[in-house]
Amino acid sequence: MAASEVDVFANEDKRTLELSGHVGFDSLPDQLVSKASAQGFCFNILCVGETGIGKSTLMNTLFNTTFENEEASHYEQKVELRPHTYELQESNVNLKLTVVHTVGFGDQINKEQSYKPILEYIDAQFEKFLEEELKIKRSLFNYHDTRIHICLYFIAPNGHSLKSLDLVTMKKLDSKVNIIPVIAKADTVSRNELEKLKIKVMSELVSNGVQIYQFPTEDEAVAEINSSMNTLLPFAVVGSVDDVKVGNKMVKGRLYPWGSVEVENEKHCDFVKLREMLLRVNMEDLREQTHARHYELYRRCKLEEMGFKDTGTDSQSFSLQQTYEAKRKEFLVELQRKEEEMRQMFVNKVKETEAELKEKEKELHERFEQLKRMHQEEKKNLEEKRRELEEEMNAFNRRKVAAETLMGQALQGCSQQPFKKDKDKKN
Repeated sequence: MAASEVDVFANEDKRTLELSGHVGFDSLPDQLVSKASAQGFCFNILCVGETGIGKSTLMNTLFNTTFENEEASHYEQKVELRPHTYELQESNVNLKLTVVHTVGFGDQINKEQSYKPILEYIDAQFEKFLEEELKIKRSLFNYHDTRIHICLYFIAPNGHSLKSLDLVTMKKLDSKVNIIPVIAKADTVSRNELEKLKIKVMSELVSNGVQIYQFPTEDEAVAEINSSMNTLLPFAVVGSVDDVKVGNKMVKGRLYPWGSVEVENEKHCDFVKLREMLLRVNMEDLREQTHARHYELYRRCKLEEMGFKDTGTDSQSFSLQQTYEAKRKEFLVELQRKEEEMRQMFVNKVKETEAELKEKEKELHERFEQLKRMHQEEKKNLEEKRRELEEEMNAFNRRKVAAETLMGQALQGCSQQPFKKDKDKKN
């Protein structure tokens, strides 16, 4: 069958038929639910914020448990991401939860590169999933998906606006991950200051073009609640796993000398709203947005770098083999070019080294000749001094002999004189 005939059949209007009796495919949603429940779900949360801002406490409060987490110091030399995976179960639904903490974020003196380890971690998870997809023998059914589904960005409550680090980091992350900004430790500021801070934060995000996650409004079942919650961002939250007594009941909260703050009291903070939106209403949408938007963007850019492309406007078919061969030829040409560059670089380096060695050899030869001349001159001077010393020694010896001769004659003359006097006396 020709391709044109296939196109004609494909463009025909679809006919709707009525069934004369029950068939059974209406149970497909139930089958999907049973299969998904048996397989379980995964959900990955990235917590970005300064050390001590309450990331771990909020995670413990969200999931009503205590996660194992090492306490970080304020003296980390660099930003480090520490993922921890947990198996949770609620009403026969299994959830593989991964919480990733950014240890040391914002603690360095130079904070310009603080966001880079976070970007690299997110891209690394995308790369792992893409490698699994491109394998000949894939196992996506059992694959542990570590792609980040949501980034909870913790904003310090003690400022009147966002810090430059917050704006830069969220701007770099908004095309990689779903971002929900939260104001941490909301019980440390007054209600009026909190409202002003919310308005200021959203104004700065909009003016700087930061795209945060918007709760979807396409589904009529959740359109109303999601629309109202979009106007309340960023959420002002308080976290606590301690039970405090308020009236005649025990609730999660914090006890202060002036009173208590209830975590699940919507008049005190937005924790309940965050939990509703994050876990009970939009968890599946966060997973879908991660796969359909952020991962697809990464995948498309990566495949385009590898030389793959979709069918063009001229409706030419796409051949994986041709793309592979073309990319292989480009790689071989590039490899040969780099080999030639390395070879030429090596030859030039050898020539430079030979020229340097020859120059050193010439310098050493000149130095040797100079030392040789100096040695000869010193030898000549020493010979002259030796000859002078020998002449002086010979002259000294001659004078010594002459002096000894004269002394002997003088002694002999002196010994004869007394003998002559005695003889004269006798006469």
